[in-house]
Amino acid sequence: MILITGALGNVGSEVATACTERGLSARVADRSVSRLKERFPLLESVRFDFEDRATWPAALAGCDAVFLLRPPPISDMDATLNPFVDAAYAAGVAHIVFLSVLGADTKQWVPHRKVELHLSKSGTAWTVLRPGFFAQNLQDAYLRDIREDRRLYVPAGQGRVAFLDVRDAAQIAARIFERPEQFRGHALTLTGPEALSFSDVATVLTSALGMPVRYTAATIMGYFWHLVLRRRMSWMQALVQTVLHVGLRKGDAERVDATVQAMLGRPSGTLASYVARTVATWRT
Repeated sequence: MILITGALGNVGSEVATACTERGLSARVADRSVSRLKERFPLLESVRFDFEDRATWPAALAGCDAVFLLRPPPISDMDATLNPFVDAAYAAGVAHIVFLSVLGADTKQWVPHRKVELHLSKSGTAWTVLRPGFFAQNLQDAYLRDIREDRRLYVPAGQGRVAFLDVRDAAQIAARIFERPEQFRGHALTLTGPEALSFSDVATVLTSALGMPVRYTAATIMGYFWHLVLRRRMSWMQALVQTVLHVGLRKGDAERVDATVQAMLGRPSGTLASYVARTVATWRT
């Protein structure tokens, strides 16, 4: 039995689907059981909240593995994810697959780094996935900017990004759950097949939507206040997202890694194929 945290999000929902397709038993967990049952009528659903420890025992009961995902609003790992890791192992979980981020092994300020270090010191079985920027950010972090303003507004300069399709990351997670012993103690870098600038992304969106989408290179403070004042993010969440995007200027996410293709036995999905598949997302 695999416990999938954050099952209502972009990544968690795809991991649940991938595990089900491969015949693996999964229990989906998030804050709303009613929404879980609507989204996954054939799977066991359980209410779960990292900030409510009373929800942990029922979620973990009888589970052999966990897909661990950090909800963006949560920044204090010492009070949430790390104690949950300890509780999971104490409850009999044999393997944890943690969705980290690219660069968490070197960036001290990234919240995911604390979880990676905690896992490495646990002396138990784990696998870390370090994806670059997801293509699905276009339907999440950038959705309203595209719908309302017909623009991409990020402080990335001319930096390039090897956008990764969440579906590919989910397929890899499911394969790890099938053969956990092969990936115990591994940290895998996951990227898409090509590095694109945000100007390139705007061109892909323009072509798919049949209407112009432009890229506006935001200033650092302009983007931060855009997130806080217009998108109503918390200061901490806005700060983390801003710093991650500034790193793109230096090429933090431009490297194309071959891990996805090697594990899936096929080329990883392109940004253009993802946009074509979900083009209705950005139509108002």
